[in-house]
Amino acid sequence: MLALENLLQPFGFDPQVRKQSVKLVRHADARVDVPKLYRDGLFDLYQAYQSAPVFNNSEMLVSFLGRGERQAVFVGIYTVGKVSSPGAVPLPRGTTLPLDVSHHHHYDLKMRPGFEDLVGRLVIDWGTGTRSWHQWFEPGRKPVVELLPEGYVKDFPGYLNVVLTFAELVAMVKHPTANREWHRMLSAVAGVYLVLDTRTGKQYVGSASGEHGLLGRWRSYAENGHAGNRQLQALADADKSSIQHLQFSILQTLDRALTRPEVVAFESLHKRKLGSRVYGLNDN
Repeated sequence: MLALENLLQPFGFDPQVRKQSVKLVRHADARVDVPKLYRDGLFDLYQAYQSAPVFNNSEMLVSFLGRGERQAVFVGIYTVGKVSSPGAVPLPRGTTLPLDVSHHHHYDLKMRPGFEDLVGRLVIDWGTGTRSWHQWFEPGRKPVVELLPEGYVKDFPGYLNVVLTFAELVAMVKHPTANREWHRMLSAVAGVYLVLDTRTGKQYVGSASGEHGLLGRWRSYAENGHAGNRQLQALADADKSSIQHLQFSILQTLDRALTRPEVVAFESLHKRKLGSRVYGLNDN
C-alpha cells in the first residue's frame, strides 16, 4: 500500500514526527461550500477560526478538502502558531465568511512551502470515520487513492450537470491531456450554454456549433473571459476581476450536423425562456 507519508516525504515531510504533534484535517462542512471558499481564496481564513480548540497541542496540520463519501484532496501543510481565546481576534477588515466566527478561537497558521506540486492532486482514502474530521497522524493509516495529473479539474459529470467556474474553464482548456474526457465530450456536440455572473445573477445565453462544438466556443472565453460578447466585454473593461466570477453551464446539447440557423433558433428559445435580453446580458 502506498501511504500518505510516502508521497509527502520526498517534499520535506518527516514521517517520524513526534506522536500527537501532527493532525490530519478533512474539511467538509454542511454549513458552507468549502470548495468555493478555497476557490475564492478564503480557505486559510476559514480554517484559522474554530469554534472549539481542536488544534491545541498540535504543531502541524496536513489539510484536505472532503471529496465524495470518504476521500480527501490535499491542499497544504500548515504550522500551528498562537491560539487566541474565543472572540479575541476579529476577522480582518474588509473580509467576510459565510458563518459567524465572532466567538471562535483563532489559530495563527502558516502554510509550509515545498508541497505545491501535490496541491489539488493528491487524493487519499480518509476511511469510514469521516465524522472524525481531525485526527492525529499515524504512519500507514491513510492510503493514497490517486495522484491526479497536473492541471486536472474534475471528472466530467454529464452534459446537464456541467458547472464550471472561469478558473476551472481556463484550466480545463489549458490542460487537454489531464482533462481529455472534457475535451472529447464538449467537442462532440453543439449546444446552447449559459454564462452566469455570480455576483449579480445576470445571465448570458449563447450557442456553439461547427466542427469543434461547445469546446471550440468555450476556448474563446478561456482566452479573455468574454469571447467578443459586448456586455461581458464591458464588464471586463470596467473591472478586470469580473471574469473570475463567471460560471459556465450547458442548457441543451445539439447535433453538430445542425446548421447555424437551426442552432441559433434553439438559442433564441432559451433567451425568451430566461429573459436574458431584458434582464440579462444578451443584446439580441
